[in-house]
Amino acid sequence: MPIRFPTILNIRQKVMAGFTLLLIVAGSFGTVSYSYLREVERKQHFVETADDLRDFILEARRYEKNFLLYGSGDDLNENRRFTQLGLELLDKTSPEVNDLKGVPLLKQIKLELGGYKHLMNQLAPGDYGSSGLSVVEDRLREHGKTLVDLSQRLVSFERERILHIVNSLKTQLLISLGVTIIGGGLLIPVISRKIVRPLRYIEKTTHRIAGGDFTPIKVYDTRDETQRVVEGFNRMISELEKRQDQLLQAKKLSSLGTLTSGIAHELNNPLNNISTSCQILLEEFDKPDAQFSHRMLSNIEHEVHRARDIVRGLLEFSRIKEFCLAPTALFQVVERAVKLISSHVPPGVEILLDVPRDLSLDLDAQRMQQVFLNLIENAVHAIEPPGQISIKARADLAEKQVLVAVEDTGKGIPQGELGRIFDPFFTTREVGAGTGLGLSIVFGIVQKHRGSITVDSKESEGTRFTMRFPIETEC
Repeated sequence: MPIRFPTILNIRQKVMAGFTLLLIVAGSFGTVSYSYLREVERKQHFVETADDLRDFILEARRYEKNFLLYGSGDDLNENRRFTQLGLELLDKTSPEVNDLKGVPLLKQIKLELGGYKHLMNQLAPGDYGSSGLSVVEDRLREHGKTLVDLSQRLVSFERERILHIVNSLKTQLLISLGVTIIGGGLLIPVISRKIVRPLRYIEKTTHRIAGGDFTPIKVYDTRDETQRVVEGFNRMISELEKRQDQLLQAKKLSSLGTLTSGIAHELNNPLNNISTSCQILLEEFDKPDAQFSHRMLSNIEHEVHRARDIVRGLLEFSRIKEFCLAPTALFQVVERAVKLISSHVPPGVEILLDVPRDLSLDLDAQRMQQVFLNLIENAVHAIEPPGQISIKARADLAEKQVLVAVEDTGKGIPQGELGRIFDPFFTTREVGAGTGLGLSIVFGIVQKHRGSITVDSKESEGTRFTMRFPIETEC
């Protein structure tokens, strides 16, 4: 069965392939370098042998000259001894250096040294001064000179070979360094593009998700772990968005529970007015007065519309809707939120609006209404009457953004708690007085609108929440 290799490698396979290639290249260069070093070691040993051989030849020649000058038997014996040492060294060295390029010179030296020994063996101490000695002397000098030249050539040749190997090793090291630098230069962008950049993108996305932005990540067809992680992130984002919507709905229902008494009071007023108008009409039924009856019926109609608006606002607020941005007048959103919570605002606390009626933004009106409800509710809890809550908005065309500020004159937030104010389940109220989810939900909704929210507060002076929204927002 043929082996099939994957056409696209995942990150693990890419890393393994890269390390395998690195090991192969490093192993190849290491093997060649080691062979060169072994060769240098052998050459160095051979040069030492060649130096010893040259020294033996020079010593033999020195004693040869002394013998020819003085005819001493000791000089002749020393000559023969050094000659024999040279031959023994050659016999010992030859099997070890059969593959070296200096072997031909070594064989030539051995041949010349054998001839030299043969000539010296023809001499005896009594031959000093004889007539036949001059012929042998000339041949000895010729052999001796040849031996010295050959030994010098051998030493020089092997040292040149060592220098050549060292230079080759230097060149190889430079080439390996160049290959490493070039390979690293080519590999680093690949690693950055295939591994580091996706991981940084995922890291950036986690911060975005932590900020409440649940926009799915674009999935690239890399067919590796990165793609699977991104797909897993998208599934997690989808699930988190569902949980966020459920949390928002729970908070809205919680807000409805808090506002129930005020809403009942709001509905009771138009119902009382309707009841009063009906009683008056019934009492005056026998005394027809068209103008009076028309005025009473108009009052009834007005109060019915008023009650209908209250109920419609409640239904609109509690309804579950998909997140969708649409051009919306910011004033209307703020006004609805203020109307819903107005009955929950204690006497002595005034809500001031400074929002241009013609200021429109791409908003999810329902969710933005929840933002203002939560901020106003927190401000109400922070104020001990008398006090004031102001909601201001203005367009900053230079920065292409809209600034919305919700400010109160309450007790403020301690500086040590400002950094945690948007954390889920963190609350500055007493135990049981709040869930700690309101500002966390506000933060998430603002982030989802591609906006930002900051808080400034001083104890005993009040708190200001500032929201910034881009004027042009993609839907």
